[in-house]
Amino acid sequence: MNDDDVLAALKAVIDPELGINIVDLGLIYRAERIGDVVAVRMTMTTPSCPLGEMLLEEVREALQQRFPHAAQVSVELVWDPPWSAELMSLAARHQLGVAS
Repeated sequence: MNDDDVLAALKAVIDPELGINIVDLGLIYRAERIGDVVAVRMTMTTPSCPLGEMLLEEVREALQQRFPHAAQVSVELVWDPPWSAELMSLAARHQLGVAS
């Protein structure tokens, strides 16, 4: 289940190559608060993404800024299921010209 406040914080993280936030790109698979823990499960568009570590750090920073009293911020990078363009929001697909 995704938490709207967590997703809102993550929308501030923009993929520098595409210029679209990581939520609309469909990179976030889980975003929730469990007690005083903020947990995110996410992926990248490709395992060889050269900016992966930078994006992960930006995610952590955005969450720590939005939830300064969280006891823990957990960001898990996963590859299953693999990312695909179908995971993007309609707005992101329009922006990239791949809307159907």
